[in-house]
Amino acid sequence: MNKCIHGKRILVTGACGTVGAELVRQLLTDARYQPEEVIGIDNNESELFFLDQRFLHDARANFFVGDIRDRDDLIRRMHGVDIVFHAAALKHVILCERSPEQAVQTNIHGVQNVIAAAFENKVDKVIFTSSDKAVNPTNVMGTSKLMGERLMTAANSHKRGEGPIFASTRFGNVLGSNGSVIPIFHNQIAKGGPITLTDPEMTRFVMTIEEAVSLVIDSAELAKGGEVFITKMPVLRIQDLAQSMINTLAPSYGYDIDSIETSVIGTKPGEKLYEELMSDEETRRSLELTQYFSVLPAFRGIYNQIDYSYPDIISSEVDNPYISAEEPAMTPDEVTAFLEKGGLLDSPEDDSDNRYWPGDKESGQ
Repeated sequence: MNKCIHGKRILVTGACGTVGAELVRQLLTDARYQPEEVIGIDNNESELFFLDQRFLHDARANFFVGDIRDRDDLIRRMHGVDIVFHAAALKHVILCERSPEQAVQTNIHGVQNVIAAAFENKVDKVIFTSSDKAVNPTNVMGTSKLMGERLMTAANSHKRGEGPIFASTRFGNVLGSNGSVIPIFHNQIAKGGPITLTDPEMTRFVMTIEEAVSLVIDSAELAKGGEVFITKMPVLRIQDLAQSMINTLAPSYGYDIDSIETSVIGTKPGEKLYEELMSDEETRRSLELTQYFSVLPAFRGIYNQIDYSYPDIISSEVDNPYISAEEPAMTPDEVTAFLEKGGLLDSPEDDSDNRYWPGDKESGQ
């Protein structure tokens, strides 16, 4: 049983997103948690209706239309809440590049609104879900996520007495999530190919949504204040992912494995060939735990001398920034087992098989 969650009132922002919806599901259905109430807010009215229907007979579940850009509404919704999981965000790289001011409004100002509402209501803990794209960011989305992390860490320096504990969790690509490449690969195979690869050598840290969210919830119990928890994750090569999906899916659609071709289309602007779990500077202030790395605040003196003595410290020295291109990648067989275990080979709801880069629509391509 998770003592941090048991009998508590939990608020989930972005309750209709991939991470938010899984947070809601696990909190309400996993016997380890047993909260008193789960409140979900989202600005997607239609999806919120369906989420409400899914938990219609669970009196602990309450869902409301809301937007983290509205600080006053957040303050009202957070009244009496013990723990906040902040999952609402604009996260699609291309769309954030097109509308950077909107990414700032949601991913930066929205985080500050969550912080202000938590202070106003004296909640116990606020956990922010971040991304490995926040490390040495090369695009608007990653930059805004990095700023969100820094705001969460800085919020701990404003505490007086027993104020809220603010922390972040950073994880990699959630396979099968909204915007994931897996549904696109699936649909391309179903139509006989070709599969479109950005770069055969591209590598990514990956997790299933169930694994990612379970660890996010559990990190709430560990949080002391100001840390960024980095989930330990396996690595895969995008080419191995594509080949594994071809090997598994092509015969079921009546195609020979060798008949599905791949086409290399190049990386997107602002897209890395590899991802990083932490920067070189962060390794100097990190601890290794069983399932995480904990990056401690850079300026410890202004954070009330917090004691970061976790119960499962493996090492107090971390010298590897964990770059996906330099870590052992899963074998093709391991990739297949990973996909099957996570139920990631099921037919996607959307039949789209197109990938486009910024400018494609504008240039008529």
